[in-house]
Amino acid sequence: MSDPLQSDSAYRLETQAIHAGTAPDPLTGAMLTPVHQSTTFAQDGVGKDRGYTYTRCGNPTVAALEARLGELEGVLPACAFATGMAATTSLFLAVLRAGDRVVVSDVVYGGTVRVLQQVFDSFDVRADFVDTSNPEALRTALQEPARLVFVETPANPTMKLTDLRVAAELAHAAGALFAVDNTFLTAALQRPFELGADVVVYSTTKYIEGHNSTVGGALLCRDEELAERIRFVKNTAGTTQAPWESWLTLRGIKTLPLRLERHSSNALEIARFLEGHELVETVHYPFLESFPQFELATAQQRLGGGMLAFELRGGVDAGVRFLESVRLCTLAENLGAVETLVTHPATMTHGSVPPAQRRAAGIHDGLVRLSVGLENVADLTADLEQALKEVAGGVPL
Repeated sequence: MSDPLQSDSAYRLETQAIHAGTAPDPLTGAMLTPVHQSTTFAQDGVGKDRGYTYTRCGNPTVAALEARLGELEGVLPACAFATGMAATTSLFLAVLRAGDRVVVSDVVYGGTVRVLQQVFDSFDVRADFVDTSNPEALRTALQEPARLVFVETPANPTMKLTDLRVAAELAHAAGALFAVDNTFLTAALQRPFELGADVVVYSTTKYIEGHNSTVGGALLCRDEELAERIRFVKNTAGTTQAPWESWLTLRGIKTLPLRLERHSSNALEIARFLEGHELVETVHYPFLESFPQFELATAQQRLGGGMLAFELRGGVDAGVRFLESVRLCTLAENLGAVETLVTHPATMTHGSVPPAQRRAAGIHDGLVRLSVGLENVADLTADLEQALKEVAGGVPL
């Protein structure tokens, strides 16, 4: 299937999100990419295939998704994986060896911490968690050799930022690869490759698919040798994305730029509401003028995104009462969907992180994470307001 954007880079993101990597089906004229739900593909002769042999090795529907993701970033086609953690784990398998060291942001998704500390540690891979928002801390950490620097910005769940351009320069000066988990913003709001990244990591489950329909992950890079190594690991480990999940993700991407604009405008309004509420102690949202890294946020992000976190006066008890009082917002362990989701990181997304490490990273037991959806913002605000009234009426402050 030909790609109408393959030889033309003049199209902008909104157009690429709809058309890149796909074209009407040449046999039927179907506008949507067919779901090639097939394990295996007939071959024309010994050693003669039509580009596909077995879906673990490659599939036309998956390939369309990979092409579109690559076009959005302006790099090679992505490698699509069964989950976000499959993508992250495959990156580590592709680039790390026994005795290697990886420098990681001190605030990252809990699953990333878990796989490094409880899986790769067994294979003599050392992970050092560093405050990558502080260039001097990163510079000091890189005085000792490291194979990989892995950052997540905005960080999950505190929203702390890393200056990608500075971090890339420091990583490369130390001879390390630089990987960025861009799940919270996607290429629609932040362009890590333009700021020096070697690899971009996604949980496509989140904003890229955007509808709570499926799980998936992706790795993108510009270097063909590294891409080939990642593809080899994906095939060998069997972590390939499936065709139906790829089709759902392709469909979700079409509205990605529009969704993220609405996510961002809703989140900014909610952040301002929370910041002005007497029961809210702290709000973490990069596009709030009070956010400590506001200038960096506006320099390297196009908008603030749909994620924020906040802490209530009254600590854990207040947080629990709030979480149990929301009605329109849903208590769930995901983010980036059209529905607004609220999460308690200390017991949910980061429950596997050792408590001392969690607290040192600013993930306090009373922290609430909010993935602001696409509902009418007045309805969301009303739900939060009624939940805060429940907190005020039931928790000593």
